[in-house]
Amino acid sequence: MNNTLFTNVRILDGSGSVAPYAGSVLVSGNRIQRVGRTTAPIAPGSATVIDGAGATLMPGMTEAHTHFSWNDAATLGAIQAMPLEEHVLWCAKIAKRYLQAGFTSCLGAACAKPRLDVVTRNAINSGQIPGPRYLAASQEITVPGGLGDETLPHLPFPEFSFGVNVNSADHMRQVVRMFLKYGVDSIKLNLSGDNFTPASDAHTTWMTDAEVAAAAEEVKMRGKRIIVHARSCASVKQALRHGIHLIYHASFSDEESLDMLEAVKDKVFVAPGIAILYAMLHEASAFGISHEQAVQMGYQQEWDAALDSLSKMHKRGIRVLPGGDYGFAFTPHCQNARDLEFFVKYLGFTPMEAIRSTTLYGGQIMLQGHELGVIKEGWLADLLLIDGDPLANLSILRDPKRILAVMKDGVFAKAPAIASQRSWERAA
Repeated sequence: MNNTLFTNVRILDGSGSVAPYAGSVLVSGNRIQRVGRTTAPIAPGSATVIDGAGATLMPGMTEAHTHFSWNDAATLGAIQAMPLEEHVLWCAKIAKRYLQAGFTSCLGAACAKPRLDVVTRNAINSGQIPGPRYLAASQEITVPGGLGDETLPHLPFPEFSFGVNVNSADHMRQVVRMFLKYGVDSIKLNLSGDNFTPASDAHTTWMTDAEVAAAAEEVKMRGKRIIVHARSCASVKQALRHGIHLIYHASFSDEESLDMLEAVKDKVFVAPGIAILYAMLHEASAFGISHEQAVQMGYQQEWDAALDSLSKMHKRGIRVLPGGDYGFAFTPHCQNARDLEFFVKYLGFTPMEAIRSTTLYGGQIMLQGHELGVIKEGWLADLLLIDGDPLANLSILRDPKRILAVMKDGVFAKAPAIASQRSWERAA
């Protein structure tokens, strides 16, 4: 069993309820064995000692809305056009990058081809490739004319559409069963449209209650989850009526939808992905979408509505988590921690609350809230060693040079290059 002792570190425990403090943390195997303060130092025994030299030790981050198969393209069609074999290799590469960027857990939010997420998750779990703890999603399930209704007949396998269309409750049941057979952890439904596809904009709601109910019944029987793309107010309400508690975007809300969310705040998670709204307005001109075009497409209206809606959710104690739609050309992979900065700048979070949203809440959304996301004795050793104080400057979490070490499950995915690192050998 490998033992590692972090000494001379500033512990940011991730709970959001304890101020950072100087101390040390002993990892034994894949769990945190002891947490000590400087007034009660931990004897190293035979552990490898990492002298943090005052660096911050915090839990690994969780990305709540992950698209490993988004390949930094500017359109859905360009993502889908990547051949299957190359797409598998791309996902493996991106999974490793997320882990080394400090995301030790990721929740899949949809993949571009039927089994990409499942294959990636299985390869991570078997040790074939490095990557975060991962929960695999289905492709996006949509309806004709909705977000994700993109087929590319010139491809060798035209059946690999970007999303999977359903036309009835029975068809929905058939598609959901197919993905459950593949072994996904989550079924993704596109309940609303999106300004990215102007013919089905973010105000629209596309699925019938009968279709959503069929999916919910199938998923419940197998103990899995539904995750939903729901930008419109009506789609958020639809998700909640059907017992769906993992909601992406939720840009538009009214008092009724906020009341409904608050009534299940101990069950529901919202991952808004506001970075893509900002990027479309201010950072997409190099990819053919000017600010004026983005405004015309509805992004300014959605941005304003989202900031209002999400700020109100936060004040009501609804869990809002970072994550969403990284992997487009204008939202490159591994800049995901920028969401934390946006939460503080635009949604009224404190820096501590922003950290909590990706640590404590991250463990909860990964279904491991009893053992993941907090530096606590007996909990899983997913840890980051950070050069600096994230509470003073959240942007350092996006700087690879400031992430000195990444540990997942007690093993370094990114080993610290600290001169004082040494292995202690003491007699029992």
